[in-house]
Amino acid sequence: MNLEKVIFGFFIVLAATLNFGFFLGDIERPELHNVYELAAALVVSLIATALKFGDRTQIGAIHLSTSLVADLQLIAAAITWMAAVHITGVGMTPHVTSSVVSLSGGALFANVVSVIILIVETVMMRR
Repeated sequence: MNLEKVIFGFFIVLAATLNFGFFLGDIERPELHNVYELAAALVVSLIATALKFGDRTQIGAIHLSTSLVADLQLIAAAITWMAAVHITGVGMTPHVTSSVVSLSGGALFANVVSVIILIVETVMMRR
């Protein structure tokens, strides 16, 4: 068993599941979307991205690109949340919440693509 692949797979799947946990729930109800879960999803996604650097294969490049997309979407969601709560003082209105959750949904899609690529790569490996 390759420990590097285990750690890599762990962080990819953890990023997807944390993002899914944040995404799940009524899109307009802020009490169903925890800010700490969004922060955890972002941190784990950034760790997963860091683990993808150095892989010089074509699949590694696709993994990196999907991870960068997820990072960008989650960073935009976090900035939107922070701006609404701390800068403008509007708070988490249904409009702001739907924007944050929608951005998280884009990151979730990128995470799902990354997990699918990981599964395909694993199935295609030869011993």
